[in-house]
Amino acid sequence: MNDNPSTVEYAGRSPEGMRAGLGRPGARPALAPKALQSATTEPAWVKWTLIGIALAFLTLFLFVPLAIVFAEAFKKGVGVYLAAIADPDALSAIKLTLIAAGISVPMNLVFGIAAAWCIAKFEFRGKNLLLTLIDLPFSVSPVISGLIYVLIFGLQGWWGEWLRDHDLKVIFAVPGIVLATVFVTFPFVARELIPLMQAQGTEQEEAARVLGANGWQIFRRITLPNVKWALLYGVILCNARAMGEFGAVSVVSGHIRGQTNTMPLHIEILYNEYQFAAAFAVASLLAGLALVTLVLKYLVERRVRAQKKSAEGRSE
Repeated sequence: MNDNPSTVEYAGRSPEGMRAGLGRPGARPALAPKALQSATTEPAWVKWTLIGIALAFLTLFLFVPLAIVFAEAFKKGVGVYLAAIADPDALSAIKLTLIAAGISVPMNLVFGIAAAWCIAKFEFRGKNLLLTLIDLPFSVSPVISGLIYVLIFGLQGWWGEWLRDHDLKVIFAVPGIVLATVFVTFPFVARELIPLMQAQGTEQEEAARVLGANGWQIFRRITLPNVKWALLYGVILCNARAMGEFGAVSVVSGHIRGQTNTMPLHIEILYNEYQFAAAFAVASLLAGLALVTLVLKYLVERRVRAQKKSAEGRSE
């Protein structure tokens, strides 16, 4: 029998000993792969039951309603569908929806980049407060935000008299719709960029500055390429929210046909007037835009996920 401690210790550190858990005193034998798998996974029936429940909910609350919208839209024929889309009020609503999204998305793009750069690259007083304020539209009802704009810019509001004297109109006009849309959408771009830029750190920008690059060169050649997919993802989400916004826009628009109705508001009016074919036709167009956005979101999300993993790997 070999009583040499060094020999025993060496044997414990051999591959066989390490697999058996003998590399240190009092260690428990390692579990075999099969035993480890059975101890950390649920039975197959549990997995498939959960998957079935999830698919049932998706089918019941997402796929079936969406299919009904398209079925009702074409129920009376393609001619009725095209007539509903070509209606002047419908075209005006589509145009206003695109205008509101086309103005609010670039504004949120500029704000999101500036806020993310400031929060991720600098330390300053009020940083946590700024992060909280960015999340404010997520926690405040859109109807409340619309009422706030009415209180500020309405005829009886704080700036109402001054606006009336200068023949300017915000509430019940396009500017009010744009303001309401900007408010409910401005967190999306910033919230996609902030965690990614924080994970990437500032080493690359600092190195570029040492080498003589100015701020614009650093942003264009280093920062923007690193966050381009997250930026595009935030823009897609912002655009989807802008086109589908109802609550805040409903408060500030006044529901004026052909002037201040966006697509969601036009759909509501048609439905309340029992023009179901026209309502579902416009709703199907809005749903189609949402589906296109969803596909783009999925494609960009894959890129963003890979980029975040790469950034976390570099930071470690």
